[in-house]
Amino acid sequence: MTQPLGLAAAWPAPGKLNLFLHVVGRRPDGYHDLQTAFQFIDEPCDAVTFERLEPGRIERRAPVSGVAEADDLTVRAARLLQRVAAAGGKVVPGVAIRLDKRLPMGGGVGGGSSDAATVLVALNELWGLRWPVAQLADIGLGLGADVPVFVHGRGAWAEGVGDRLTPYDFPERTYLVVRPDVEVATAEIFKAHELTRDSPITTIRGFLLDGGRNDCEPVVRRRYPEVAEALDWLARHAPARRTCTGSCVFAELPDRARAEAVLATLPSRWRGWVTRSVNLSPLLKRLQEERQAGGSVL
Repeated sequence: MTQPLGLAAAWPAPGKLNLFLHVVGRRPDGYHDLQTAFQFIDEPCDAVTFERLEPGRIERRAPVSGVAEADDLTVRAARLLQRVAAAGGKVVPGVAIRLDKRLPMGGGVGGGSSDAATVLVALNELWGLRWPVAQLADIGLGLGADVPVFVHGRGAWAEGVGDRLTPYDFPERTYLVVRPDVEVATAEIFKAHELTRDSPITTIRGFLLDGGRNDCEPVVRRRYPEVAEALDWLARHAPARRTCTGSCVFAELPDRARAEAVLATLPSRWRGWVTRSVNLSPLLKRLQEERQAGGSVL
């Protein structure tokens, strides 16, 4: 018989925005050295719930379109945490994972990485491991370069492959995010011969002064005309940018009322939403609520 874990509310897996993205070099292993700034968005969030199973069983309760269970980052994160716990002599319960997918796939808002981070953070709590966040982030890095920022749950300046994080409270703003009906493959963009890979190193102060840019944008514009069209449409209302390598584009608006007014004119073939950037992740807030309520140790 299964048993729900934790408080009744699901655990949030929030999206993020890359406020800029500079590619400053290419490493011998084929990965790229980056500079970027992360903030979270307060809505929408994927939602993850858990059910207890007998030890050794980890499975998902709801399929994700186009993603096999063995490739699902939520399942992989749970299995990885289970293996690390077992290597340390800890026996943990099994778990069934249900993911309510609300963030767009291939949009560049970090949905899969965020889902994996939420599983790590939640099960670290629910299994009573209580490992420090740095240890969880190291585990998460094996699942994806963006996972550590979601595990840490703080707005951050990031370098390296995105794993060297400096917490920073960037100004929190109102944004309109637009997602054209297309998925952009990250690997394709980073393999593109025309990608700029030698942007000068900048600083947080330099970024705050000039705003930076997204080095992947010219490549995506040429290869994905739908994204180019969305950028041009949004730019008629406010300076428009892309987040990471995905298809989502966003622009800062002065307030929610203005953002909602622009959203009302969005072409019907695209999806859009108004959000606010935050430096404290909704996941971290959820963890604090769990601990204030006394926690749920299995």
